[in-house]
Amino acid sequence: MPQRLSARSTDVQAQAPSLRLSLSRVGVSEIEKIVRIRQNGEEQLFSARLQCYVDLGPQQKGAHMSRFEEVVNEVIGEVVLGESTFKAEALATRIAELVRERQDAARAEVTVTARYPEHKPAPVSGIPTQEIYTLYGVAAASAQGTRRLVGVAAQGMTACPCAQQLVAGSSRERLLADGFDEAEVERIFEHVPVATHNQRGLGTLHIGMPEGCTTQIEARTLLDIVEGSMSSEIYELMKRSDEGAVVEKAHRRPRFVEDCVREMIGGVVGGLGELSDAHFVSARQENLETIHQHNVVAERFGLLGELRRELATGEHALRHTSMRDWLDASGS
Repeated sequence: MPQRLSARSTDVQAQAPSLRLSLSRVGVSEIEKIVRIRQNGEEQLFSARLQCYVDLGPQQKGAHMSRFEEVVNEVIGEVVLGESTFKAEALATRIAELVRERQDAARAEVTVTARYPEHKPAPVSGIPTQEIYTLYGVAAASAQGTRRLVGVAAQGMTACPCAQQLVAGSSRERLLADGFDEAEVERIFEHVPVATHNQRGLGTLHIGMPEGCTTQIEARTLLDIVEGSMSSEIYELMKRSDEGAVVEKAHRRPRFVEDCVREMIGGVVGGLGELSDAHFVSARQENLETIHQHNVVAERFGLLGELRRELATGEHALRHTSMRDWLDASGS
């Protein structure tokens, strides 16, 4: 009996592995939690998924998997329930730092993905509509400090500039052949948006804060940048007047997938001047095509200093720092 008890109490995870090789990431994924936030005396629900990882040294056989879940439950109660607003990056930061401590790891990384509703009025009728957005929080904790990322994802609508130009060209020829002169054709195009094909766009924007940074970025600020980068916002519930306004706005602001990414970067550079050159930015746009069976994607990522220099000089920056490189630098 004493021998059996001794065997059960042995910390197997702390033993040396048969092959002394470190592992880049060990942990748990798809932890799903419902988070409750008290706002204005009422509770707001967020659906959150978490991933927690540590690096594992060559001297340790395994991580203590149950400790990940213990830390998540502890931090959700400690950090979130008393907050007035949900900060996915704050949740990720606290979990990463505590996981690193509990697992005795050199580095820990946590990702939080949360879905939440927000109410906003339709553009013309003002009818309230519920929109669902995604928040991201990522944190990498090491002895050097903690790097964190705050991100958002939103949907919108884009109108293709290329197809619009083709339709405008053929329309111009028909109008001229029917007796309209050039000035009249231009007046018509000023008042009547030209048709084109549309896409539903999926925009994602991340901002990375280096170690020691205390700047707080509101998710709504990033959502405004993402939605404003596309041809038009979209709404789940609309009256006919709203539908007409959305379609017309989109066709008066035709944009490629590449335009959306550049607009997002421009929104960060122009609207978040308090950020340093060491901050990280990642913008991604995916458009769900309507006249093709494929989708189209564009991305730009890099240090904010890299982006500012390229915008100021127009010179192509050969190095684009990736999110993985930026996060991994937290342990260097």
